[in-house]
Amino acid sequence: MNFWDYLGGQHQQLLADAYQHASAVFQCMVVATALGVVIGVVTYRSEWAGTLATTATSTILTVPSLAMIGLLIPIVGLGVPPTVIALTLYGLLPIVRNAIVGLRGVDPALVDAATGIGMSRMGRLLRVELPLAWPPILTGIRVSTQMLMGIAAIAAYASGPGLGNEIFRGIASLGSANALNQVLAGTVGIIILALLFDAAYVLLGRLTISRGIRA
Repeated sequence: MNFWDYLGGQHQQLLADAYQHASAVFQCMVVATALGVVIGVVTYRSEWAGTLATTATSTILTVPSLAMIGLLIPIVGLGVPPTVIALTLYGLLPIVRNAIVGLRGVDPALVDAATGIGMSRMGRLLRVELPLAWPPILTGIRVSTQMLMGIAAIAAYASGPGLGNEIFRGIASLGSANALNQVLAGTVGIIILALLFDAAYVLLGRLTISRGIRA
């Protein structure tokens, strides 16, 4: 059976795995983005706090994904929980780092002007600083998403959802007729999802970043 025949016969299962893969990455990115921006907001004003936040999230990223999931299994069990925790932790670094860089890069004169017209600290953050820091934050989100697309495949090791199951099934049955097709289908599916997500972020950037900031 060639690759195209395999896709034709397994398209329903592949679509289901692709949906689960995309859903897991999207949900983890939402959580990672919220946590990363909050950490950036809390730490960007202090040099040591910003360094600590970046170092801590960098350290998480150095832990091999297979080891991370393996360590989480005895604590939270198999399936979705270890996948969500691992992906969320891995997604933090680019967002935290870019949030800190973006917030520190806001022109102090604009913040002073906002203060001068009576804006509160929260008002300045929400209406001036975060909108101006959004382009680098969005870049961090894009980088995190691309990383998590690949890392999410390892979730199959813990009976997690996604296209990694297709890859693991192929690896486990190497030498069989469809082993290569399974690995290839899972890999190509992840690449396509990554490209679709990135295109969505480009569109999001065009809709949420003003022309003046882009310029």
